Amino acid sequence: MSSSDSLKEKLSSEKKKIADSKTNSVIRTRFDKLSSQKFSSSGSLYGKSVLIKDNIAIKDEKLTCASNLLGSYKSPYNATVVDRLNDASAAITGQTNMDEFAMGSSSEHSRYGSVQNPYNLERVAGGSSGGSASAVAEGLCDIALGSDTGGSVRQPAAFCGIYGLKPTYGRVSRYGLVAHASSFDTIGILSRSIDDIVNTFSVISGFDSKDTTSSKEKVLSKKEYNKSALPKTVGILKKDALSEIDTEIAENYVVITDFLKENGVNLVEIDLPYLKYCIPTYYILTMAEASSNLSRFDGIRYGSREKSDNLDDTYIKSRSKGFGPEVKRRIMTGTYILSSGYYDAYYSKALKVRRLIKNEYNKLFSKLDCLFIPTTANPPFYLNNRLDDPMKMYLSDRFTVPCNLIGSPSLNVPGGTTNEGLPIGFQVIGDSFKEETLFHFAHSLSKAKLFE
Repeated sequence: MSSSDSLKEKLSSEKKKIADSKTNSVIRTRFDKLSSQKFSSSGSLYGKSVLIKDNIAIKDEKLTCASNLLGSYKSPYNATVVDRLNDASAAITGQTNMDEFAMGSSSEHSRYGSVQNPYNLERVAGGSSGGSASAVAEGLCDIALGSDTGGSVRQPAAFCGIYGLKPTYGRVSRYGLVAHASSFDTIGILSRSIDDIVNTFSVISGFDSKDTTSSKEKVLSKKEYNKSALPKTVGILKKDALSEIDTEIAENYVVITDFLKENGVNLVEIDLPYLKYCIPTYYILTMAEASSNLSRFDGIRYGSREKSDNLDDTYIKSRSKGFGPEVKRRIMTGTYILSSGYYDAYYSKALKVRRLIKNEYNKLFSKLDCLFIPTTANPPFYLNNRLDDPMKMYLSDRFTVPCNLIGSPSLNVPGGTTNEGLPIGFQVIGDSFKEETLFHFAHSLSKAKLFE
């Protein structure tokens, strides 16, 4: 069978899988458009199928961010990451479900309905990139792209038992990503294979003149990233901190740290800097940025427009009907934070705390090669379990938001399952632009097969 026939057969199989899926992870497909697309067998991602989160632009495809406000909007251009995937001959097969405007930790805030976890359809897949994670875990694609603002790639990757990479801020172009919180947003990669994570990272990373925040920092070769090596010195949680997380997650954490110790890794117990301040700092800053970024979606410049006799009512009705409850909550809170008299009390102070957190992590990385901590404190929770308690939902991100506050790369690695068969995930966190440390670590753990 020729390589082109093999690709057609693969795509046909995945099309059927998506049609039969019950997870609600894929919201639209584009297999019909792939038949006229030319693929080069020399492309580094030839033969790989990719799904794209519904907040990353694909030319002439809908870009709704899972929101009623953008229900009919189509993108007039490709995101840079999409162009780079096409250049590498990846097959972009469709778009995935998500929390509306990437605001959520469970992928339940969507105009398309909730995403379900393929390991247990009564559980969440995580968020906001839950559709991407669930689709990868279910085998509906080889690779998926998501966005990570406070853990939105790593947390669903942990809940779905796959790899999930949040690169260093600025490493991957954000051009074509609908902004949630611009100083936090990062396009990330999800896959069942660490090799596919590395290969995709090598394709989509690097400077982009269309994104003023993208970095010119050198991207290493795939050969350098694909090495297997454990770091010399790793920061781990103190034993008393493990009492605050699920017992089965703590047990698997100890299995891995014991493996590291047996293989000569110097383990240093640490306190995560200013951990109790990370969640409030993160939400103050991201809600403020979201309020500013989403002001453009008013029914005039973008989005569905409601009819009214005057302009003010048009704005109010369009945004009231178009946005869901979680997005409204964050916009209103962010507007309050930025309002006269409260800017200095909240936003300005949160920026200073963010700097303090960054400085403390810099001190850690001057002594350690990386950190190894749980991605989540609990296994995937039940659908509708936290919708009525926003604070409980927000606290589920407490181990992931520090990386977005400081801009460092982080990789979720699968870490076994609970007695109920629910996935467990752990994070390897490195210094900025040191993704190779994460990849080497992940390759080593993959070869160790500790939970097979």
